[in-house]
Amino acid sequence: MAHKLLLLTQENDKYRKLLTDYNLPDLIILGDDPSSICEANIWFAEPQLAAPLLNLGSELQWLQSTFAGVDKITGSRQRRDYSLTNIKGIFGPLMSEYLFGYLLAHQREHAKYKQQQLQQHWAPGSYRTLQGQQLLLLGTGSIAQHIAQTAKHFGMKVTGLSKTGTVKPYFDHVDTIEHLAEHLPNAQAVASILPNTLDTENILNKSMLALLPAESVLFNLGRGNVLDLDALASQLQVQPLQHAVLDVFNQEPLPSEHAIWQCPNAIITPHIAAPSFPEQVVEVFVENFHLWRQQQPLNHQVDFIKGY
Repeated sequence: MAHKLLLLTQENDKYRKLLTDYNLPDLIILGDDPSSICEANIWFAEPQLAAPLLNLGSELQWLQSTFAGVDKITGSRQRRDYSLTNIKGIFGPLMSEYLFGYLLAHQREHAKYKQQQLQQHWAPGSYRTLQGQQLLLLGTGSIAQHIAQTAKHFGMKVTGLSKTGTVKPYFDHVDTIEHLAEHLPNAQAVASILPNTLDTENILNKSMLALLPAESVLFNLGRGNVLDLDALASQLQVQPLQHAVLDVFNQEPLPSEHAIWQCPNAIITPHIAAPSFPEQVVEVFVENFHLWRQQQPLNHQVDFIKGY
């Protein structure tokens, strides 16, 4: 039986070439004309592009997301009569590079020494080592596990918080997210890799942010909905030794008038912590397509109720 594939990405030409090179059996890659939406039984799509078209896909049986986050298509009002898979296993190394790149630069006072260089000023500082510092990870999935593993190489102590508190590799301790307030005061670095769900909405609110140590670094790498950005901006203004590195926001692009832009102790990046490389995404799809043809369970199946 031939399967018909619809591409819904911002890089359709690149994905079409990569998929064609695999010469997958029984797979017809459709063109970009609107009629393909009604013909395809498999979608290879970016969630935000697929969301407004889902109800038009009369033949849709399986959608392979090109992203890890699928909240755009798992809402209670969206259809759920198909298999949804996302991308996992490729973002951990990228997130680790991002987090530890900024964390090490902060601890080693890179900005300070660059400024001293411009002034031709020689003055050793008082940088701190990561050894023995506490890293608190909100989320214990594959990305968090890779970050935790990297943290162990630097001698950090790693605590993870999740919905269930299930023990995971590379963590010194795992607890439930409902005990967040108990762990925040002891963490020199905090990183959220949580998905966008009803349970994670505004979990880092004003009262929780107030529990952060005076010289802590907060990373938001998962979804913008977990963080009260207004409360963080206010706190950073009165806590100059605290720092935040923010890659995801409720509204993207981040509005130019938001106060967080003006915080010298905040670093804002445009959702680039872990971009998905087409070659890696295609590898995930190809493996799943072989499973699909064999009527075997697909990798990285999304639970519509949980949203991940």
